Amino acid sequence: MNPFWLSIGVAVIALIIVITIGLCVCFWMNRWRGNVIALLDAIITLPLVLPPVVVGFALLMVFSPGYAFGGWLEKHNLGVVFSSAGAVIASAVISFPLFYQTVRSALQSVDHNIEDVARTLGASELRIFFTISIPLAWKGILTGSILAFCRAMGEFGATILIAGNIPGLTRTMPLAIYSYVEAGQYMDAFELVIYICALTLALLSGIHLLTKASMFRNIERS
Repeated sequence: MNPFWLSIGVAVIALIIVITIGLCVCFWMNRWRGNVIALLDAIITLPLVLPPVVVGFALLMVFSPGYAFGGWLEKHNLGVVFSSAGAVIASAVISFPLFYQTVRSALQSVDHNIEDVARTLGASELRIFFTISIPLAWKGILTGSILAFCRAMGEFGATILIAGNIPGLTRTMPLAIYSYVEAGQYMDAFELVIYICALTLALLSGIHLLTKASMFRNIERS
């Protein structure tokens, strides 16, 4: 069960990073007006459409001790390559676009008239974002969080390049499944497949049930 709990831990830490950075980026992107907004949006979304191996190679080049930033991290005992930190970073980078696109769409669907009223009353943009925009877009934020968590938990290509396949340290469920299949241990691989499918199905079903319950509450209020 070690790969199962390791995958959960990596995905949870990656999700915390994704939510923290993602909300800041969405706040800035939804309020900034400029000609390069489309380019920045494409760059942020790029890990979603690129092969994970390509993203993993890019991360390896950034964090490898043989290069400037990676060398600086290694000098301060903050090595990322072939460590659990590398698995977290890979999962966060791969899952970030899913959270970003879902949350940004949810924030754009918020009634801007309500935000404008708050502005006329003197509320700052940051206060409007946290007290009006986020509460009104909570379903999109929850959906984006669950999708990002599932994607982080299932990450393989980028993780194996930057973090390796080290038992007990970086061998998450996808990596363990690969190792079991390679060794001919199909029943062990099948057991992990059942775990990851059941957990993902439960989370996705939770999105549907929460959205349905919220819709019924809105109908009753109206």
